[in-house]
Amino acid sequence: MLAALSAPDIALVVLPVAIALVVIVLVAAMYNALAVARVRVRNAFSQIDVQLRRRHDLVPNLVEATRGYMDHERATLQAVTQARAVAQQAIDGMRGNGIAGVHALAVASSALDGALRGLMARIEAYPELKASALVHTLQEELVTTENRVAFARQAFNDSVMRFNERVVTFPSNLVAGWFGFAQAELWETDDDTRAVPTVQFGSGA
Repeated sequence: MLAALSAPDIALVVLPVAIALVVIVLVAAMYNALAVARVRVRNAFSQIDVQLRRRHDLVPNLVEATRGYMDHERATLQAVTQARAVAQQAIDGMRGNGIAGVHALAVASSALDGALRGLMARIEAYPELKASALVHTLQEELVTTENRVAFARQAFNDSVMRFNERVVTFPSNLVAGWFGFAQAELWETDDDTRAVPTVQFGSGA
């Protein structure tokens, strides 16, 4: 059939097909790039999740190890316990929701950071606790875990920024809109949230 057509007629038939194929290939490539970037965001968050859960497992042990020596520090111990419960609830609330709720988890985690810093500061006032091998080990494990959390947070934010760039920049933003790719939340807290836990428990030292 094509043999009976002139060259201009063939061009009119082939050109739209070629353009359609190019568009399909480009859309598929941009979709795959968005999907891969989203998977990397979720994988990066899973590293935060692992370290946060490890920290949440260590906190009750530290509280119990110090409780017998810190009869007059119930408010500090209670603050740590409550902050840990809120942070654990924030993590559990994200199950099945992908990475939705990152900001709430970041705020809760920041509050737990502050409560733990307060507890660490109060421990310094008790020579028996400072000399306890168990307390020392738990403190070291918490510090190590927090360092891992910090690295995981940075890797997560880097992945989120790369993903969000694809979501908002042309032409991949068109594909993102068609297939429901939305920007992911960075792991961050506002200045007020950061400031609150830092000063609550150390003033009596």
